Amino acid sequence: MRCSRLKKTEMGLFLALGSVTILFLFFILHMTTPTCQLPKERLGTPTPLAPQAAPTRPPPVPCQANDSIATQPDFAEQPEHVRNFLLYKHCRDFQLLQDARPDKCAQPVFLLLAIKSSPSNYERRELLRRTWARERAVRGLRLRRLFLVGTAPNPLEALKVNRLLAMEARVHGDILQWDFHDTFFNLTLKQVLFLQWQAARCAQASFFLNGDDDVFAHTDNMISYLQGHDPNHHLFVGHLIYNVGPIREPWSKYYVPKIVTLKEAYPAYCGGGGFLLSNFTIAALYRASGILELFPIDDVFLGMCLEQEGLQPASHSGIHTAGVHVPSARLSSFDPCVYRNLLLVHRFLPYEMLLMWDALKQPGLTCGKLTRIN
Repeated sequence: MRCSRLKKTEMGLFLALGSVTILFLFFILHMTTPTCQLPKERLGTPTPLAPQAAPTRPPPVPCQANDSIATQPDFAEQPEHVRNFLLYKHCRDFQLLQDARPDKCAQPVFLLLAIKSSPSNYERRELLRRTWARERAVRGLRLRRLFLVGTAPNPLEALKVNRLLAMEARVHGDILQWDFHDTFFNLTLKQVLFLQWQAARCAQASFFLNGDDDVFAHTDNMISYLQGHDPNHHLFVGHLIYNVGPIREPWSKYYVPKIVTLKEAYPAYCGGGGFLLSNFTIAALYRASGILELFPIDDVFLGMCLEQEGLQPASHSGIHTAGVHVPSARLSSFDPCVYRNLLLVHRFLPYEMLLMWDALKQPGLTCGKLTRIN
């Protein structure tokens, strides 16, 4: 009985000593190791392994319709696209859904291709990337490419094509997409938004091609032509149009009623299918576009901007936005010799662009005098 009690006492002392030893060791370890800290990201400093994304500009406040315009005579009689233009023509701030890669203009750009494209025109964009709009250096001069896009007016279509454009942006980094409906009367808005982007992000580019995605552009010839010009001087060349005015017939794509403008004559302008301009001139367009009211025909609006700046557009015999006329009935209008010395022709189907670009690159191409267009 006594022996049992002694064993119990010894057991108690052993447990007590063990507990004291554990507490002592814990105290020593606590005093000799750093104090535990919260993770750096919880304190507001991101860790090197997980950098935070750069802050983005918050989306603009949705632009409200100018309802006062609806009280004007003849407003209710206008087609829907005209009414929409009048209600929202003051709106110029739209969210940029897809931006170009940051390095797009990081290095000196000699010729920047600003190509207007509709959201669903994927095949055209792919063909251009493979042909005349391929980013490359021509005689050591850098050529870069951008597609200017809005959103599909139909919400269900927009869901699809917005995903498509996001994929293109990830792969190619050449999509500028804004959150406005991509319609004919909004092409002017697309031009103005590009001028804003260019002034902020690509102000040092020397020259620009502004054109549609259904033109054939001989970009090698363009660079040869532009090498003879100073980017700090005025240059705006294309298919010159003058002595024309608004079409007042409602059936026309270019219908402009008097509620939009009372003027019966447009200033001289170049057809919007494609034209070349210099750094000097694009800066002038940017200044004027911030002063003038938007006009629904984009190429006419740019003519108005030039007039505002005291500048004139000019004609170039190598730019044909109304197609080409071959010099002989025995020749095909698709003969590559017809296009060998031209700069731009409107308009081409996607497969035609591929065929023409390939034909012009053939080293054995020989042409006679009859196929030359001046």
